[in-house]
Amino acid sequence: MADRESIKVVADNRKAFHDYHIIERFETGIVLTGTEVKSIRAGKINLKDSYASVQNGEMWLIGTHVSPYEQGNRSNKDPLRHRKLLLHKNEILRLFLQVKQEGLTIVPLKCYFKRGRVKIEIALVKGKHTYDKREALSKRESQRDIERVMKNRAKDAQ
Repeated sequence: MADRESIKVVADNRKAFHDYHIIERFETGIVLTGTEVKSIRAGKINLKDSYASVQNGEMWLIGTHVSPYEQGNRSNKDPLRHRKLLLHKNEILRLFLQVKQEGLTIVPLKCYFKRGRVKIEIALVKGKHTYDKREALSKRESQRDIERVMKNRAKDAQ
């Protein structure tokens, strides 16, 4: 039962954590063809520079590159095609309103397999300013320095 619930992360969008403040996360399904699923299983997906958009009441993932499957020949689709995300209608409406009114963006954070199905974790985000990025970087560096000092003191105490 435990391995049914296991999650295998295929791709992360680490750049999103650097460029945006994460406000809220959602787990979505995605509409794919068979060769795209095989290619994603091989880890050939790139979430960098992609985003989600609402068009005609449906959520679409734009700018995600799924490399063509090597043995797929003519059944391969365009690597940069728009892919439909599966969300409840009320979630789509709520996200659409927040994006329009508050100037937020929807970006994918990671792609993973859950119970044999491809899932995309999307997030409602607000862009960081450059001084926010510098502040986060300096916090991370100071935290590393503190941990390094604590580790050295623990070694010296022994």
